[in-house]
Amino acid sequence: MMCARIMAGAAGVVISVGVALAPPAVAGTGEAPGTVTNQVELAGRFRVDGAATAARLTYWSRGPRGPMQSTGVVYVPPGPAPAGGWPIVAYAHGTTGIADQCAFTLEPRVYYLDSLYPELLRAGYAVVISDYVGLGTPGTHPYLDGPSQARSVIDGVRAARAVAPELSTRWAVLGQSQGAQAALFTAHLGPVDAPELQLRGAAATGPPSNLDLLLPLAGPWIPRLPLEKTPAYVAMLLAGLRASAPELDVDSYLTPIGEDALRVVETECVTEANARLADVPIGAMLARSLNDPALTSAAREMMRIPTDGYTIPLFVGQGVTDMEVPPPLTAKLVAELTASGTDLETHLYPGDHLGAARAALPDAVAFLRRVLDPV
Repeated sequence: MMCARIMAGAAGVVISVGVALAPPAVAGTGEAPGTVTNQVELAGRFRVDGAATAARLTYWSRGPRGPMQSTGVVYVPPGPAPAGGWPIVAYAHGTTGIADQCAFTLEPRVYYLDSLYPELLRAGYAVVISDYVGLGTPGTHPYLDGPSQARSVIDGVRAARAVAPELSTRWAVLGQSQGAQAALFTAHLGPVDAPELQLRGAAATGPPSNLDLLLPLAGPWIPRLPLEKTPAYVAMLLAGLRASAPELDVDSYLTPIGEDALRVVETECVTEANARLADVPIGAMLARSLNDPALTSAAREMMRIPTDGYTIPLFVGQGVTDMEVPPPLTAKLVAELTASGTDLETHLYPGDHLGAARAALPDAVAFLRRVLDPV
């Protein structure tokens, strides 16, 4: 391992089933962020060794333009809670897709159920996972919308504490890939958004950053790139923008191939979508340049990870052979965080997107202990 600090995320494989996208749900009186509307005890393969209880929650959160629902899962360690309650690690997952059946907690995922969650439970933390708004709930998931993903995570912690009073107000967030972006936005927004909670730190591995700077360069001239899943990622981003900001007229930027690509990602999860779109050049999807002020401004609000103003420690990890989140993009992020005086721990790992995330786990857990455990 080379010292620096970066982590990565990966999407799991899910079964593809076509679903109709419903309009966003409308919150009624008293349905504040974190309000739980449904709770189901988990059984079978969704149980985790070392968890005394496991429940799937539906709760109110906040999308790009108002209330939306999210789902998530809470795992609580066995035995009596320590003084002040079980500290919480909110896990922000990597890209699964934007179709409803792609919700992270709907499909058993071996690495997380057998390795990641048990490791966190053994360390003495309750584990809370959010699916993010629009995944398995009404509305389209706004892919890579950092603020709304962060609010899904924050409100998931609120929801977990509402059903499990033995949980502490002390918490941290751990995320990979898309979830790493969510973790960093959570670190920036959380202390002000949820002052009743004590957010202590954020660990992010393989965070997709600086993508808003690349968007103005995109147009019909872009060839097939030697990266992983890029056409599917671009299609999901544009589909999310189309749903959350219809005034941008995203369809006017698309060729017939691009329109088909958006239909693919709106009905299939990322593994299946990538299989269908892997050989489609980004340029073939675009009828004209994306360098439009309204579009680039909206993308910047969604995707630009803040590089200053953090009040809690951060951990960033990166794989040196990552072909989904290229290391140079993370290097720029780390340099800017360092220049702003952020309390930052960084690591480089000799692996790809998923391999680096797994290699980073011992360092990430050590970081969580440093920020969460009593002195």
